[in-house]
Amino acid sequence: MRFTPRLFVVASLAATGLVACHKSEEPSAVVAPAAQNAIKGTVMEVLPAAPYTYLRLKAGQGEIWAAVPAGDVKVGAEVTLLVQVKMDKFESKTLARTFDAVYMGTLAGDAPTAAAAAPAPAPDPAALAASVAATHAAPPFPNIEKVAKATGPDAHTIAEIYAGKSALKDRALSVKAKVMKVRSGIMGKTWIHLSDGSGQAQSHDYDLTVTTKDAVQGGDVVTVKGFLHLNRDFGAGYVYPVIIEDAKIVR
Repeated sequence: MRFTPRLFVVASLAATGLVACHKSEEPSAVVAPAAQNAIKGTVMEVLPAAPYTYLRLKAGQGEIWAAVPAGDVKVGAEVTLLVQVKMDKFESKTLARTFDAVYMGTLAGDAPTAAAAAPAPAPDPAALAASVAATHAAPPFPNIEKVAKATGPDAHTIAEIYAGKSALKDRALSVKAKVMKVRSGIMGKTWIHLSDGSGQAQSHDYDLTVTTKDAVQGGDVVTVKGFLHLNRDFGAGYVYPVIIEDAKIVR
């Protein structure tokens, strides 16, 4: 199978992801620009974990782990990995495993022959940092009318979530709020910031980050349903005290 070379969306995040089935793949430590652009090696192990395929490669510098877009790669194949970014302490929830380091990228040509395609350039650190900042920065304190609270036993306002976050950790919640900011295509997901008129600017409990694969637009008033996670670290210093991941959008 041919892999179309493209810059992994995870590089612009630094699935997110910043993902209620807990099947996302997210970086859990700082993203470092790759030290080299191409690594040649022999595939020693293959671990499918959509949207990635993890490969243990025997390369010149020793054994390494790589992650490429999901596809059919065979043990014993000789491949050339076009490195986009290196992820330290990368956590795969699908595999329930944390790798010391994973080289994210694409395979040159068709495995196993791996033609000598031109290596893709490593991401520019300044551009990467700007993209991360644009994705994760909370909108300013909104001047909006309060949105009516969602109904049901799992319904909470955003301020209530912050206040009761310890007791609500890993529980399914529903929140009705206005979409204040949307960033799409990050780790295969859409990242949104919600406000419902609860919370205060001083206490920073007015903004809730949510990841979803459902369509949504800025200004929409929606009810989101998903699991609450605490202190999620997506690298580059971006830690979320509260976040709802893999939410379903209900209108």
